[in-house]
Amino acid sequence: MAEDDSYTKDGTVDCRGNPAKRSETGTWKACPYILGNECCERLAYYGMSSNLVVYFKKRLNQHSTTASNNVSNWSGTCYITPLIGAFVADAYLGRYYTIATFSIIYVIGMALLTLSASIPGLRPACHANDDCHATTMQSIVCFIALYLIALGTGGIKPCVSSFGADQFEDTNEVEKKHKSSFFNWFYFSINIGALVASSVLVWVQMNVGWNWGFGIPAVAMAIAVVSFFSGTRLYRNQKPGGSPLTRICQVLVASFRKYHVEVPANEESLYETGDADSAIKGSRKLEHTKDLRFFDKAAVQTESDIVKGLVDPWRLCTVTQVEELKAIIRLLPVWATGIVFATVYGQMGTLFVLQGLTMHTKIGKGGFNIPEASLTIFDTLSVLFWVPIYDRLIVPAARKLTGHKNGITQLQRMGIGLFISIFSMLSAGILEVIRLNYVKRHNLYELDKIDMSIFWQVPQYFIIGCAEVFFFIGQLEFFYEQAPDAMRSLCSALQLTTVALGSYLSTLLVTIVTNISTRHGKLGWIPDNLNHGHLHYFYWLLAGLSVFNLGIFMLVAKWYTYKKPLGTLR
Repeated sequence: MAEDDSYTKDGTVDCRGNPAKRSETGTWKACPYILGNECCERLAYYGMSSNLVVYFKKRLNQHSTTASNNVSNWSGTCYITPLIGAFVADAYLGRYYTIATFSIIYVIGMALLTLSASIPGLRPACHANDDCHATTMQSIVCFIALYLIALGTGGIKPCVSSFGADQFEDTNEVEKKHKSSFFNWFYFSINIGALVASSVLVWVQMNVGWNWGFGIPAVAMAIAVVSFFSGTRLYRNQKPGGSPLTRICQVLVASFRKYHVEVPANEESLYETGDADSAIKGSRKLEHTKDLRFFDKAAVQTESDIVKGLVDPWRLCTVTQVEELKAIIRLLPVWATGIVFATVYGQMGTLFVLQGLTMHTKIGKGGFNIPEASLTIFDTLSVLFWVPIYDRLIVPAARKLTGHKNGITQLQRMGIGLFISIFSMLSAGILEVIRLNYVKRHNLYELDKIDMSIFWQVPQYFIIGCAEVFFFIGQLEFFYEQAPDAMRSLCSALQLTTVALGSYLSTLLVTIVTNISTRHGKLGWIPDNLNHGHLHYFYWLLAGLSVFNLGIFMLVAKWYTYKKPLGTLR
C-alpha cells in the first residue's frame, strides 16, 4: 500500500519521536531554516571574534602579546568544544536537541558579552578613546561570556551540517543527489554571514561603538535560534545511538583480549545480530571489510563471551561495531592531510596581513585606508563566486563525463582543492619577490610602506577561496558520508579539529624557521621589518609541504576502503 511509502525508509522521526512522513518532512523544505540558522550564527561568531584582539587591547587594556594569546586560546577552545557537543549529540540527545540546547547557551553568552560592553559598572571606564582600564571583575565577566559562547558553538558546529544532511535519505537516489548540493549551499551560507561580519560589523565596532558591535551579533544569534526552531515540524531526526566512545573501547578491549585467537576465513561465522536491524540505534548494519583484520577478533565467538546467557559486550562485539572502529581508523589519514591545508588557509590571518602592512592601503588619491586584515573579504567573495559555479556548472558537466552522481568523488574534489592551494602560496611568494625587488631597486629598506598597492594580494586570497570550495566542502561531505551512522556528529567535530591543528602547525613552523634562520646574528626569514627578510622562503616552504601533502593524499585516497552499509536506518 502507498501508506507505507509515505514514511521515510531510514527510520527517522519528527521532534516528538513519531515516524517522519517523507512528503511532510525533510528535503529542501527543511533546509532554509537550517541554512538561515547557520548564516546568522556565523555572522554572530565572526562579527564578535574578527576584531576581538582590538577589544582586548583597547578596552581591556591588555598588552599585544597577552591579547593575542587570549584570542588564540579562546579560538582554540572553540574548536575543542565541538568534541563535547558531538559526543552529547551522538550518545544522548540527538542533533536537534543538542543544537537547541547549546544555541540557548550561545545566546546567553552573547547577551552577557553585549552587557559587559554596554552597562556602566560592567563596561571598562574610558577617559579617552583608547585610554581604557578594566577592573578584574569586568575582565572576568567578559571572559565568562566568551567561554559560554565557546561552549555554545561547540554544540552547534559539529551538528548543524550533519543535521542538514540528515534531511535527505541515503536510500533515495534523488534525495542523495540533493544532499551533495546541500553541503555547497551550507558553506555558501557560512560565507554570507562572514562577509557581513568582516565588512559591516568591523566598521561598526571601530566607528560606532562596541555596545553596537557586540549587540548586533547578539541579535543575529537570537535570529539564528528563532530560524532553527521555526522549522521544527519539518525536520527529520536521527535517533542517538549511545556512547560511541564506549563502543570503540569495547572493540579495542575485546580485540586485545583475543589477540591469540585466529580470525576464521569464513567471515559469515563472525558475530552479528540475526535481526535485519543493527543493534546500534540510529545505525545501519555495516558489511564486513577485509582490512584491519586484527579488530575482527572482537567478533570471533568463544565460550567465555556469554555470561549467564547474555553476551558480554567487552568480550564479543558485532561486525557492525567492529566496522565502526575500522571506519574511524580509515578516516584518520584523510583527516591528517587536512592539517597542512588548514596551515595554508591560516596564513590569511597571519603572514598575509604582515605582508599587507608593508604595502600602501589607500583607495584612490584622496580615499580612505582599507584595513590590511579586511582583504579576507576577497577570500569570502571567491567562495561566494565559486560555490554556484561548482554546483550549477561544474557538477552537471562532470556528471556527463564521469557518470558519477556528484560529478566527481569527494576524495577527487578534496585532491583538486589541495592542488589549487599550492598556487596560493606560489602567488604570495612571487608577490613577495616582486615587492623585495622594488624595495631593493629604490632603496626603501627603512620605509614602513612602499608605493605598491595592497590589492596585488587579491589573487592569493581569491585562489585560497577557490581551494576552500573544493577541499573544505568536499571534506565536510566526505566525513559525513564515511562516518558510521551513529558517529556522524563526532566525525564532523574531528574534521573541525584540522583547523586548530593547522594553526598550531603554522606556529610550530614559524618558530622552527625563526630559530634556524636567525642564527649567527642574522635577521631571519620573518624579521619585524620584512624589507630585510625573506618571507617568500616561508611561502616556498609551505608550497613544498603542500606538494608533499598532495602526494600523501593521493596514496591515501588510492587505498581508501569505503564503508558498505546494509539495509536502512531504524
